[in-house]
Amino acid sequence: MRRLEHFPNLVTMFFVRAREKGGAPFLWIKRDGQWVATSWADAARQVASLAAGLKAVGIRRGDRVMLVSENRPEWCLSDLAIMAAGAVTVPTYITNTERDHRHIIENSGASAVIVSTAKLAKTLLPAVLGSSQAQTVIGIDDMRAPSAGLDFHSWHKLIADHPTTVDDAEAAADFTRDDLACIIYTSGTGGAPRGVMQHHGAILHNVAGCANAISEDFGWEDEVFLSFLPLSHAYEHTGGQHLPIGLGGQIYYAESLDKLAANIEETRPTIMFVVPRLFEVLRARIIKTIEKQGGASAYLLAQALDIGAREYDGRVRLIDRPRQLAVRALFKPRIARKFGGRLKAMISGGAPLNVEVGMFFQALGLTFLQGYGQTEAGPVISCNRPKVGLRMDSVGPPLLDTEVRIADDGEILVRGELVMHGYWRNDAETARVLQNGWLHTGDIGDIDAAGRIAITDRKKDLIINDKGDNVAPQKVEGMLTLQPEIVQAMIAGDRRPYMVALIVPDPEWTQEWCARLGNRCDFAALATHPEYRAALSAAIERVNKDLSVTERIRRFVLADGPFTIENEQLTPSLKIRRHVLKQVYGERLDGLYKG
Repeated sequence: MRRLEHFPNLVTMFFVRAREKGGAPFLWIKRDGQWVATSWADAARQVASLAAGLKAVGIRRGDRVMLVSENRPEWCLSDLAIMAAGAVTVPTYITNTERDHRHIIENSGASAVIVSTAKLAKTLLPAVLGSSQAQTVIGIDDMRAPSAGLDFHSWHKLIADHPTTVDDAEAAADFTRDDLACIIYTSGTGGAPRGVMQHHGAILHNVAGCANAISEDFGWEDEVFLSFLPLSHAYEHTGGQHLPIGLGGQIYYAESLDKLAANIEETRPTIMFVVPRLFEVLRARIIKTIEKQGGASAYLLAQALDIGAREYDGRVRLIDRPRQLAVRALFKPRIARKFGGRLKAMISGGAPLNVEVGMFFQALGLTFLQGYGQTEAGPVISCNRPKVGLRMDSVGPPLLDTEVRIADDGEILVRGELVMHGYWRNDAETARVLQNGWLHTGDIGDIDAAGRIAITDRKKDLIINDKGDNVAPQKVEGMLTLQPEIVQAMIAGDRRPYMVALIVPDPEWTQEWCARLGNRCDFAALATHPEYRAALSAAIERVNKDLSVTERIRRFVLADGPFTIENEQLTPSLKIRRHVLKQVYGERLDGLYKG
């Protein structure tokens, strides 16, 4: 079994791997239709020189540097250079508003900002000018220097003007695993984002634990990652950047979500970190496509799903063998090619995975592993392991050297080097979640005999009805969005006699209804059409059949449009922002209890 060395910090890990890999490709991006690579050696040279440039413009040890960029090689190089300069990276979502940026600048006390494009700078610079903090701005792409009194620099010129040897930069990286590496602001599903202080050891603990699992379950070879989740999210920051560095792997940066399917076929990743929502949508598209094809394709999909369910439950019969052979020979290779042909595993995190979604991809021959974590824990706490035995209703055993126990009230508690040092400038909240060395996750769950963790729900999200019964909303919402008529949902019912739902109908299904009703169809009219509403009611009733009386949805209201990142109803990791939806739709949801 291969194990990672006990590195003192993330920068040293990178420089060691760069020295080992030399001219081998490291970071890939598509330019003018062609994939272009930055080698490990060139990446190390750029990191060393950029770190020297940051020091030259006044960045001191411990300073916070805000990073606003899309996923691209410069994101990784900037992050490493900030840390190599002894500073602390503050990753920031590119979808942030000016208000969001100002909050993070002021709260983190950032002294400098690195921004990738002129377009992103338009939203960012007013926040910088309106703050009393950051006065240094570094632009990655060509952009016009702000006219106001900011200290503006070109990212590429800083590198060119401060040539430094990699050896000197590596020698200067004398910080420890306990030193602060980054402040990652949570995406705020329930309120204002808080800055999680992740130290080098927390991320290195995650890297070592994930590498250990990969080595034992799949073998550690020349790994290839496709990065498409936001690098400003802890999940991608650790899993999609620092884990590949620890493994000496390659990172391809996807062009966009729209081109993700094509990028997967082109880059042929071995490991992908994903979020459930994207694969709920992909599952629906695969089913629709194959159903339209009909014939042998539809038959083979049905057979694959039936056999997959039997294999999962250990109920495969002798008479199933011919069907198994046909599916493996004719169907699964086609699916595998769509995912590049060498994918070891897709690791789902960031939100609960519906069992049916995991079972679907597993039945198609793709290893789909559900993980669990929080930004406050590096962020990976556990992950399903083939070696232990896959259960789609669990999130697997804890990572190596990670302690997990269940409190008396069912809350999951975590202890180990992966646990954050606290929330930045928020002692009260830190004291609430960190007690006697244990991180109180706010999640409810249990641990089975094999050591696998199962998550029931978020402690703070549990709905308590007027009789005192608990309802886990994420379970019900996940079942609703598996219906072909429904694309998004949120349920409510706290201190109420029954559950109600806020529904976003599937747009393709809605368009089919519009086609039936003629060209003048509009959503407002359709929303009150009795047959359309009856069809949605039928979809909800299908879900209700599998729910307890307490969980069942009695009434629903339609949202005005989809939940998106832009309207702040989704986090950048595609989780619903309950507090925002309740503000927007609270009156209408309350109205469902009248009359």
